[in-house]
Amino acid sequence: MDRPLSWILAPFRFLYHFIVGDDWTVAAAVFIGLAICGVLNANHIIAWWLIPLLAIAMTGVSLRRHRAR
Repeated sequence: MDRPLSWILAPFRFLYHFIVGDDWTVAAAVFIGLAICGVLNANHIIAWWLIPLLAIAMTGVSLRRHRAR
């Protein structure tokens, strides 16, 4: 890949590896949780507590899956 194109794509590659990382299921669960939280908030239902619970739960799931390997 020539240099200018690689400089343009580098931030997107970094963000993909930073957000998705080793366990894509955590990123997918957080994305789904954010979508659900957004829908609930749009319907005037307080749902701020959903994201911290989801993050803690997915961290536990990820650690358990990693330890099993």
